[in-house]
Amino acid sequence: MNRRHFLIGSMAAAAPGLSGADSGAIGTGFVGTGNRGSHLLKLTLDEPGAKVVAVCDIKPDRLDRAATIAARDQPATFSDWRKLIERKDIGAVFIATPCDLHVEMAIAALKAGKHVYCEKPIGITAESIRELVKVARNSKTVFQTGLQRRSEPRLRSTIARIHEGVAGKVIYAKAQRHGDSDLAHDGSSADWFFFPNRSGDLITENSVHNLDVCNWAINSYPERATGFGGNIMYVNDPPGRTNMDGYTLSYEYANGVKLAFTQVAFHPAKMPYAWQHTFIYGTKGAVDLDTAMFYPHEAGEPQVLAPPEERAPRDRHIADFYECIRTGKKPAADIIVGASGALTSILGREAINRKKILTWKELGVDFL
Repeated sequence: MNRRHFLIGSMAAAAPGLSGADSGAIGTGFVGTGNRGSHLLKLTLDEPGAKVVAVCDIKPDRLDRAATIAARDQPATFSDWRKLIERKDIGAVFIATPCDLHVEMAIAALKAGKHVYCEKPIGITAESIRELVKVARNSKTVFQTGLQRRSEPRLRSTIARIHEGVAGKVIYAKAQRHGDSDLAHDGSSADWFFFPNRSGDLITENSVHNLDVCNWAINSYPERATGFGGNIMYVNDPPGRTNMDGYTLSYEYANGVKLAFTQVAFHPAKMPYAWQHTFIYGTKGAVDLDTAMFYPHEAGEPQVLAPPEERAPRDRHIADFYECIRTGKKPAADIIVGASGALTSILGREAINRKKILTWKELGVDFL
């Protein structure tokens, strides 16, 4: 055993939720086992350093399904998430519940000394995110946000080249998230997704991924935002919905960069330019983040900035979470990444709702 493995093993033995009988496996609990939670559960079962000790959901059918998925580890089942967090054999907790519950659960888990993987967005109001950031900063455990694009090797390499200056000084960005349909109106998320007081609205629940990537590539946070949007196509469908299905936003960043961002849920699948695109414009040319291609302004051929990714045997973002627990390294999407992404989406949402150009100060954000 070399020194590096000895140190990692020592850290693992001292971490909460680890059992020598399980060869250092990290006891893991899942709170929320709907579509996203079940997906994370399956990925975690492929992680060699994890053991699923318990699963929790308030819906019996989901709880039964999760217990079946994790049958190899014979997890305990709970309908009360607090009882799961109380368990001494759990060192890591995944939170994949409706968005309005994230902050309360994450704070409780951190205060109980657990490592936390919290799905995006980490919160849906600036006030609640402020409290979570405060607790996470004072915690000695790992906090990973479910902004999994931060762990994509090709995207990481491409953005690194942008930061090195391949496109010159970054001056403008354009991004979109265009889907061909609304979320299922009678699906498993229908009781919370269409209501902003639970989901944070379409932009916060959905496009936080895209806005986080823009912040990352631009290497700054926006200072102000303005935009227009609403329930445009699926009007009152499902009945009582209050979230948007389309909007356009303009952001201005602290370093002077401008971002134009749009999202719709009614882009025909066969029409060009569907789904997600992010273009970063610089003084030397522009980068398509989705293809890792650089297009120069002057003479010269486009160039590939990073090779296509090979399929990984394990999910990189979850593997990063467990590696951070064992080694103490910084997570790919730590509390500040999670907070800045969520707050950027909230700034845009509130600018639309309040029909004005909105700043961080007006939103009460001074803690990033």
